[in-house]
Amino acid sequence: MPLAWLGALAIGLSLGLLGSGGSVLTVPVLVYLVGQDEKVAIAGSLFVVGTVALAGSLSFIRHHMVDWRSVALFGLPGMAGTWLGAALSAWISGPVQLLLFAGVMLAAAVMMLRPPRLPVTDGGSRHGGRVALDGVVVGVITGIVGVGGGFLIVPALVLLGGLAVHRAVATSLVIIAMKSYSGFGKYLGVLAAQGLVLDWRVLATVTGFGVAGSLAGVRLGRHVPQAALRRGFALFLLVMAVAIGFNSASSLLR
Repeated sequence: MPLAWLGALAIGLSLGLLGSGGSVLTVPVLVYLVGQDEKVAIAGSLFVVGTVALAGSLSFIRHHMVDWRSVALFGLPGMAGTWLGAALSAWISGPVQLLLFAGVMLAAAVMMLRPPRLPVTDGGSRHGGRVALDGVVVGVITGIVGVGGGFLIVPALVLLGGLAVHRAVATSLVIIAMKSYSGFGKYLGVLAAQGLVLDWRVLATVTGFGVAGSLAGVRLGRHVPQAALRRGFALFLLVMAVAIGFNSASSLLR
C-alpha cells in the first residue's frame, strides 16, 4: 500500500500546486495501486475529489472569493449532469469507462500544455444559458469517468461567466465539490445494484493524504515556477493516458 499512499499525496500536491488536474490521478491510484474494480474506483474518486475540493474551497469562501451566482448557474446544472452521468455508467462497462477516462486525461494534458489566454479581470460578458449548458456537459463527463473537471470549469467560468481567473479557480472548487457529491450519491445505488461495495478505510486514507498534499502544494506553489510544473505534469498525463488507453483497449479485445 505505500505506493498507493504516495499516489494519494500526489493527488493533493498537484491540486495545490496547479489548481487543477490532480483529480485525474485518483482513478489510476485506486485501480492500479489499490487494485479496485473500475466502477468502485470511479465512485470512490468522486468522494475523494469532492472532499479535497471542499477542503480547498473553505479558505476562498472565508475570503469572499467565490462567485455564488456562477455556482448556481454552473454548479446546479452540473450536479444534474453528474447524476445523469453516474446513472448512465450502469450501462457502460468498466474498461470502456477507463478508455473514456484516458481520453479525458489526454484532453487535460493538451489543455495544460496549451493553456488558453484568459482575461485577468472581471467584466466579461455573462452568458447564463451557455454557462448552464456547459455545466451539464462537464457534469455528465464527471459522472461517467470520475474526474472533477477543473481544467474545463475554470476556462468556462472566465470566458462565459466573465470571472477573473483567481475568482474562477475559487468558484470551481465549490462547483467540483457539488458535482462530485451528486455523482457519488447516485453511484451508491449503481454499485449496490451490481453487488459492489466501497472500501471506506481506503477512501478515508486517500482523502486524508489528498487534503494534506493539497495544503502542502499551496505552500510549495509560491516558490516553484508554475509554467515548468504545468508542462511536466502535462507530459506525465500524456504518458498515463496512453498507458491506460492501451490497457483498456486490450481488455476490451480479449
